[in-house]
Amino acid sequence: MANQSRFTPGILKKARWHIQDNQVTPESVFKARRHIVKAMGLGAIGASIPGYVQAGLFDLFGEQPKTSFITTPLTFEANARFGKDEVLTPVDKVTTHNNFYEFGTSKQDPSDNAQQFKVDPWQLRIEGEVERPMTLDYQDLTKLFPLEERIYRLRCVEAWSMVIPWVGFPLAALLKKVGVTSKGKYVAFETAFDPEQMPGQKSRLMGGGINYPYVEGLTIAEAMNELTLMSVGLYGKTLPPQNGAPIRLVVPWKYGFKSIKSIVRIRVMDKQPPTSWNQLAPHEYGFYANVNPAVDHPRWSQASERRIGEGGLFSAKRIDTLPFNGYGEFVASLYEGMDLRQFY
Repeated sequence: MANQSRFTPGILKKARWHIQDNQVTPESVFKARRHIVKAMGLGAIGASIPGYVQAGLFDLFGEQPKTSFITTPLTFEANARFGKDEVLTPVDKVTTHNNFYEFGTSKQDPSDNAQQFKVDPWQLRIEGEVERPMTLDYQDLTKLFPLEERIYRLRCVEAWSMVIPWVGFPLAALLKKVGVTSKGKYVAFETAFDPEQMPGQKSRLMGGGINYPYVEGLTIAEAMNELTLMSVGLYGKTLPPQNGAPIRLVVPWKYGFKSIKSIVRIRVMDKQPPTSWNQLAPHEYGFYANVNPAVDHPRWSQASERRIGEGGLFSAKRIDTLPFNGYGEFVASLYEGMDLRQFY
């Protein structure tokens, strides 16, 4: 998911779905209960009240939750080449277990703090070593290219994974439209910088110590690969803000932090661009970040992962991690002759 903390506080905090299924509090109630606790004068001790008790308080006091971000249905064709036999991660897990440190470092922070995020109007600028620089507005993101649904595995560097039905268009289609010049060797990406809407950008503590705006990059060969997707939706609807609205990158053979969210600029370059996690902790996060079970993170193994499914933490299925997240047939040739321990 896109962003990981150097100190990975998200691993230490329990996500919303870690409790038993019969204790799950509806999302609207969860958002409302903070206001109830405040109104009762309970202050910090309210955090220790179980969700099902606070849900009862919601019923008693009749408080209304904050307005949630509205997603809308998309028109698309399903691409059966990818993931047709995969078991999808439930949408409520996909939208409440997120790394998006612009909205906070715990897994539930993005879904709690991003609901007022404004994505229309929006501008995405494509520039640099291209023949026809252009700027896309909000409507262009879903209208300029035919959309397709692709079911991809998502492997987080924190050793958990999901299976998500993304909706979007190939990055290659966009790059062909702007015309990459012979000097174009890399593609750089930049997330929106809006501290008033993104509290993690305003507070270094809340934002995990990242130097914002968040930036990422690919080689031109990676960017043009058929798997690389510009996603504008998931589960048939436009992206929620916690998942990177209105447009994000999806690179399924790389760890999730490479799949940058809420993109406002794409720049084709003649040299390798800086990337946020490599800048913050270069000994832990390399430029390539290909999923590789043979190369451990300095602080944990990458040999296996917990596949998030219907149940809670302890029901998450432990599976072996595959090289390139199982997409080697599509991408292994990009790295022929490279030492993947050195170029991690």
